[in-house]
Amino acid sequence: MGRLLARRQIRLVYGGGRVGLMGVLADAAIAEGGEVHGVITQALQDKEIAHQGLTSLQIVGTMHERKAAMADKSEAFIMLPGGFGTLDEFFEVVTWTQLGIHNKPCGILNVGGFFDPLRTQFELATQQRFLLPEHRDMVVMESDPDTLIDRLTAWRPVTVDKWLDKSER
Repeated sequence: MGRLLARRQIRLVYGGGRVGLMGVLADAAIAEGGEVHGVITQALQDKEIAHQGLTSLQIVGTMHERKAAMADKSEAFIMLPGGFGTLDEFFEVVTWTQLGIHNKPCGILNVGGFFDPLRTQFELATQQRFLLPEHRDMVVMESDPDTLIDRLTAWRPVTVDKWLDKSER
């Protein structure tokens, strides 16, 4: 995914770490000549886990500021396999899309079927009327990175009432 983003001249915006899957993604994008922007908290910077080879690194005070800065600098969002932090960040931006706080596509790279149970959960939530089909369909899920990026590029927002504006998040 990192190499693909660089080849397509799509800037990577992420949490700024040098470790884990996202560190590997950033390294791949950088190796391919891509632009990589990181946003990290001062506390994480102090623990020396910030990636020092990025195009740019923004240091913020809190996790909320970090998520807001990443969202503001991004044109779309892609979730890769991860844990609670990954899920938290992704579902926050999906909710912002649903509420009309921003109109940015949200996609999931379903590596090796990792997110198949999540797809099933989306279907169950729709069947039980916790999600409208239009809101379920806002989230693009693909197993092929090229196809995912193509679909995110072609994505158009669902018309929803804008219950909140950016300042109210």
